Amino acid sequence: MPTEMTVHAEYAGGMKVTATNGKHTLITDYPLAPGQEAAGFRPMELLLVALAACAGSTVGLLLGRSKQPLEGLEVSVRAERRDEHPTVFNAIAMELLLRGAGLDRAVVERVIAQAEEKLCPVWAMLKASTPITTTWVVRDR
Repeated sequence: MPTEMTVHAEYAGGMKVTATNGKHTLITDYPLAPGQEAAGFRPMELLLVALAACAGSTVGLLLGRSKQPLEGLEVSVRAERRDEHPTVFNAIAMELLLRGAGLDRAVVERVIAQAEEKLCPVWAMLKASTPITTTWVVRDR
C-alpha cells in the first residue's frame, strides 16, 4: 500500500514561506535583492539537502550493516543552475567523504551503487531529469 506524506506551507511575504509536516517547521526564502540576507534555505537548496541526506543516511546505514568501521561520513553537493527561467539544475555533483580505518573500498563502492540504483528515492527522482556525478574518497583517519 502506498505511503502518503504531507506538508503544509504558508506564505509569509516576499519570497518567504513557512512549512511544516506537523512536527517540524522550516523556513524557506529567496532574497530578491543582491546582498539581501535569506531567512532560511532556498527551495532549490532543499533539493540538494534532500539528496545529501538521503544518500548519506543510506550509505551510512548500509556500511553499518556490512560491518564496516565507518567513523564519519560527509556529503557535499553542488549544482549548476540555468540562467533562464525556469532556473532548474543542469548538473549536480555529489562527493562523499568517508572516514574509517580499514574501510573496504570494494564494499564502499557496492554500497554507493546500491544507494543510487535501488534505495535512495531522492537520488532516483533527481537523476531521472538531471545528470548527477558522484565521487567518493576514503580516508583512514
